[in-house]
Amino acid sequence: MKSLDRFIRALRRLPGVGPRQAERFAAYFLRTSQGETEEFISALTALKQGIKLCRVCFCYSEADVCPICSDDDRDHSQICVVEDPQDIEAIEKTGAYKGLYHVLHGAISPLDGRGAEQVKVRELLARIQQASPAVREVILATDPDSEGETTALYLADLLRGQVEQITRIGYGVPLGGDIDYVDEMTLGYSLKGRTKL
Repeated sequence: MKSLDRFIRALRRLPGVGPRQAERFAAYFLRTSQGETEEFISALTALKQGIKLCRVCFCYSEADVCPICSDDDRDHSQICVVEDPQDIEAIEKTGAYKGLYHVLHGAISPLDGRGAEQVKVRELLARIQQASPAVREVILATDPDSEGETTALYLADLLRGQVEQITRIGYGVPLGGDIDYVDEMTLGYSLKGRTKL
């Protein structure tokens, strides 16, 4: 059955979905009603059409500027730099941070051919230079793996002299892990225990 095989191959491209899980998902969709299937397709279509990148921080947003960037109650003198949009959700769940964010959409990885030009570094620099009020602190919250560390060190060197303080989240986050998989308490302590670079 070509259409079933095609759908299973498409499901396997999703992160964390192996062959057996893809087959289970496909079987689920074959058993669901036409209405449920259409609702799923409609939700996916709305997601692709309705979500864009915030023009300020590059997180996912339904508006030109996301709710965090447009919130006057947030501390606009702090920017927390993360690799991926889902990292923001993980940090927000801690309730420990009330500043703004900047999403790089990846990390510097020379082995994978991804340099500073392939992530949103230039946009971060422009944002800091144009900020009013001025940005006083940049918190580097990249993943604690080799690519994340490389990115953090590169950004720290680049930002020296442009902001008062450059900090790195604490190492309560397990090395080699992804921020979006860390529990809220550990991530909260990591933010409170960040270190100056």
